[in-house]
Amino acid sequence: MKTRHAYLLLLGIIIGALAGILTGWFLPDISQKISWVGQFFLNALKMLIIPLIIAAVISGIGTMGDLRRLGRLGSMTLVYYFTTTSVAVMIGLVVVNLIQPGAGMSLDNAEVPAHILEKQGTGIADIVLSLISPNLIAAAADMQLLPLIVFSILFGLALCTLGDRGRHVFMFFDGVNEAMMTLVNWVMYLAPIGIFSLIASRLGQAGGGDAFFAEIQAVGWHVVTVLTGLGLHFIFLMGLLMLLTGRGMQYLAGLSRALFTAFGTASSTATLPLTMETVRAQNVDDKAVKFVLPLGSTVNMDGTALYEAAAVLFIAQAYGLDLSFAQQCLVFITATLAAIGAAGIPEAGLVTMVIVLSAVGLPLDGIALLLSVDWFLDRFRTTVNVWGDSVGAAILDKHVIKKGA
Repeated sequence: MKTRHAYLLLLGIIIGALAGILTGWFLPDISQKISWVGQFFLNALKMLIIPLIIAAVISGIGTMGDLRRLGRLGSMTLVYYFTTTSVAVMIGLVVVNLIQPGAGMSLDNAEVPAHILEKQGTGIADIVLSLISPNLIAAAADMQLLPLIVFSILFGLALCTLGDRGRHVFMFFDGVNEAMMTLVNWVMYLAPIGIFSLIASRLGQAGGGDAFFAEIQAVGWHVVTVLTGLGLHFIFLMGLLMLLTGRGMQYLAGLSRALFTAFGTASSTATLPLTMETVRAQNVDDKAVKFVLPLGSTVNMDGTALYEAAAVLFIAQAYGLDLSFAQQCLVFITATLAAIGAAGIPEAGLVTMVIVLSAVGLPLDGIALLLSVDWFLDRFRTTVNVWGDSVGAAILDKHVIKKGA
């Protein structure tokens, strides 16, 4: 996308987001009637995800040339993701222990959604099993990206062993990847109106500004705690890591379109096509864009991990339970691992929170306390997720790819 068009689109996205807030706040009934516009934009983005990820990962492996370089990039990518997710959980635990948002909360009888109750038997073993799907077509239909990424990596490795025949296949997938990135640019021209509709309709569903403000007040300290933790992670940890790339604020500005889209869609998966396009525009090597970002959209959930840790301790405090140091260590471990299994879809944090609550013996009914504001906090943690992926791509580009070139 041309630079001038990119700046105009960013301005349109910002105006769309602000207009969506105002419309949803003051005209909730009208806002709900235009929800289909936002869904159309979201569906257009999701339409691109499966072919884009498969083509990007396979063609990215083809550009490595040496399988040892791929092994080094893969291992360092996982180290980065595990480290930043662990730090995010630690930030969440520290902030919630300092603020104590659940102290003095009165529990109500809100009902836990059925799709969350269905996950009561979910455990860490299920996350491991999610790496492989017996039916890739079904996985694609259900937007289960992790098994598709695993297959694409293995397929790319197999192509590397075929010599010239493999190179022809790599060229095909490289062409598919370029075509998909062009489609991303076309779809993004719908972003201002799409994000306007998504934000306005969701705020309208909450009942408008007055109803939403009342919901925020009911669990206000929980909202303050989560936003504080996410802010610390976004600004200080990611800011410190950005110093390692030598890019600074210019990189953040270049990612603005992706970050605003992440806020509007509340889905790091739906934002992935634009994340790849904007990171690529910041002169990050294609190897990092094609490998690090697709993997990060499924396993690097810093914002989700922080939210889960803070929410679980909030629920414990609301029930008047004082979790011991050992129990909080268990929260740390399970929140880190559960976040890896959280798909980049709206409200995935609530679903994987079941694992963390079960690990420390807390009732699932506590999730009902969070439902009224989860959609709001989801937008912030998704933005943190996308920012973490983008910073990771820049770091691995400079300290792994370019050093190994």
